[in-house]
Amino acid sequence: MTLMANRSGATATGRGLLGGLYAGNARAVVERGFRVIKSQNWIILVSGFFEPVFYLLSMGVGLGSLVGTVEGPGGTPISYAAYIAPALLAVSAMNGAIYDSTWNVFFKMHFGKLYQGMLYTSLGPLDIAMGEILMALFRGFLYALGFTGVMAAMGLITTPWALLLVPASVMVAFGFASFGMAVTSYMKTFQHMDLITFVMLPMFLFSATFYPLSVYPKPIQWIVEAFPLWHGVELMRQISVGVFTGSTWVHLLYYAGMILCGVAFTTLRLRALFLR
Repeated sequence: MTLMANRSGATATGRGLLGGLYAGNARAVVERGFRVIKSQNWIILVSGFFEPVFYLLSMGVGLGSLVGTVEGPGGTPISYAAYIAPALLAVSAMNGAIYDSTWNVFFKMHFGKLYQGMLYTSLGPLDIAMGEILMALFRGFLYALGFTGVMAAMGLITTPWALLLVPASVMVAFGFASFGMAVTSYMKTFQHMDLITFVMLPMFLFSATFYPLSVYPKPIQWIVEAFPLWHGVELMRQISVGVFTGSTWVHLLYYAGMILCGVAFTTLRLRALFLR
């Protein structure tokens, strides 16, 4: 109903933008998403937030009491909990974005047939892509905001630069959400969806989340440095202690490129699937 109500808001001129890919009405998709959220159990919405928190409590507090002080960005001595907390913040943002842009999209695409219905209205593939990605960002933002609050409560925020952790988390979530939806468009069965976990779990464990990249042999380091999560982990660590280098721009540009490519990839996939 929301989509139909907003149909009049997209003019014929808007429908022609980008060759019919964009009607300038991604807001309709977002409004529908929030209507669905209002009818959901909020425990389900925030369930993915708890996993990184449990890791922080078990590894940061439990194991951290044995590890003691470690070397952070720029050689800054910090506690082990303060070392892994920013990394787990990046993981939290990733989890929120990936859940919404994969499993939710999978059900809407193959069971609800939602996107076909949307494209019968004035909406274009880019409207749908941006709307769904923004909804995934909302979950990533909630997870990042909550996790940052946990860090503050544990005394792990010691610099005013930490205010940038939440917007940086949103950028990380944006990168994963934009690619997550495109990748999900290739998935046809629940068994295919298991491939996402198969990729995400090793990336979580090996992206220098719990120990420095230097522990790996050089060839392995090159592979890890290609992981999107590693860039998020390093960016969060630098922000958390207020130490910035040239690599900070590399991490930011990595995600900027990831976002642009992911949005374009998702738009082209939706057009190929539903506008043949």
